[in-house]
Amino acid sequence: MTTNSHTKVHDPVKATPPPHNQKKAVILLSGGLDSTTVLAIAQAEGYQCYCLSFSYGQRQVIELQRARETAARFQARDHLVLELGLDQIGGSALTSNFAVPKHNDPAAIGRDDHDIPITYVPGRNTIFLSYAMAWAEVLGAADIFIGVNAMDYSGYPDCRPEYLKAFSRLASLATRAGAVQGRELKINAPLLELSKKEIILRGLELGVDYSRTHSCYDPDAAGRACGACDACLLRLKGFAEAGYPDPAIYQNHEGHTDA
Repeated sequence: MTTNSHTKVHDPVKATPPPHNQKKAVILLSGGLDSTTVLAIAQAEGYQCYCLSFSYGQRQVIELQRARETAARFQARDHLVLELGLDQIGGSALTSNFAVPKHNDPAAIGRDDHDIPITYVPGRNTIFLSYAMAWAEVLGAADIFIGVNAMDYSGYPDCRPEYLKAFSRLASLATRAGAVQGRELKINAPLLELSKKEIILRGLELGVDYSRTHSCYDPDAAGRACGACDACLLRLKGFAEAGYPDPAIYQNHEGHTDA
């Protein structure tokens, strides 16, 4: 998909009116395992959740379907889907015709010739957090939740603790709330130091239905996961270590759904 617009789509989400004093948070929701778990955590912590998703030219468009389903299922207060044209910039296997790297073993992740995997999308988290920062300021929200993870991640520079600290500092300087009113905008990354196993177990405790999440970088036309990209391997490894079958549907069913 190629677009020059920065349009937004309001997904119809029905939610019970929140208590007057309930704190608000913007949740970056991709439709994947991690961001869905983060939404469940934010809701469990008592936040009034405003979900923000992006159609940025990614090849795995099924994740947006999952994001819409998830926002409705969790009764988010609102769900915006913003359209960006990162496919026009390219530079990533997720937004161009570059081949998505495949492996047979999670231990092989990060051992390719490139220091940063080709699935890294240049500037993506900075762009996403900037939009979340803007919406949070409009809403009067003091919290943003993001599902980045520094334990099982594939080497992305914008999934590191120092990156999040730097962006939090930026938000305090770049917003009226921070620079003039002295209100801190907190970047919450509750999964940052958790393994995929720990993330899955936490989500199951909170009632997350992982069959309605999508992780794969290279799904087929039916939305079935490939089972061999970095995201699939980390997901499969996490479910195996947690002792639960992965409910995702894979192109090669044998050996994956019971991994």
